[in-house]
Amino acid sequence: MGDQSNMSGPGSVADVSARLRTATFVELPELLSRYRDDPRTGVRGAVAAARRRCEHFDEVAHATRDKYDLMHEMGGTGLVVGVDEVGRGAVAGPLTVGAVVLPDEPLVMGLDDSKRLTPARREALSREIRGVAIAVGIAHIPPEDIDRDGMAASLRRAMQLAIADTGVSPDAVLIDGNPIHAHPKERCIVKGDARIACIAAASIVAKVTRDQLMVLSDSDYPGYGFVASKGYASPRHIAAIRERGLTDFHRASFCRGFLDVQDSLF
Repeated sequence: MGDQSNMSGPGSVADVSARLRTATFVELPELLSRYRDDPRTGVRGAVAAARRRCEHFDEVAHATRDKYDLMHEMGGTGLVVGVDEVGRGAVAGPLTVGAVVLPDEPLVMGLDDSKRLTPARREALSREIRGVAIAVGIAHIPPEDIDRDGMAASLRRAMQLAIADTGVSPDAVLIDGNPIHAHPKERCIVKGDARIACIAAASIVAKVTRDQLMVLSDSDYPGYGFVASKGYASPRHIAAIRERGLTDFHRASFCRGFLDVQDSLF
């Protein structure tokens, strides 16, 4: 009979492979049990791939549950707001802060520090977070305010605004990094965006929101490569500033290191 790889019926290799590839994690155990002894080479390969997918999902699920457990351990059982920033080190564009309150269920699988995720994965998770979250808040601090007030004050203000934007009165506020004094109920956790579910969610939402804003801003400030750099000091972005000068979307106080800017700009 051979491998039957060209069969197109319900029991064909192609059909079984497709079912294993597209099955949900709830459906996979039964399918793996059904086809584990199938002798066809193509089915054996599909079963092995499905098993690896299950193992990866189990690892992700375990890591995700750990992040939710630590969220409850650090924040308690009330309304816990996770807070994180993005754009702190950029030389153009806003400082953006996200604030997220997650429910206990459903878990958002794969939450992590946004910097450790691909753009496509971040965008998918951001949609999922917004779909299940009890509350989401966002705040942007524009470049001119950062130049005027400095980063510490801008970060504190952004976090206060993002927390307020959630519209909830939190029982705990968990913030990535060192003490900010943005809220009387804050608790700061170093590397919290990789360890605590609500902070990771805030990191992801803030990153996706700011990246989208930077892409849209590219048409307003052509030639600076904001689509690629997102306002950070990439070699192409630095070269564009040296050639074209600063715009009102740049943080002049951040550009001293690589551009001779007139004192009047600071």
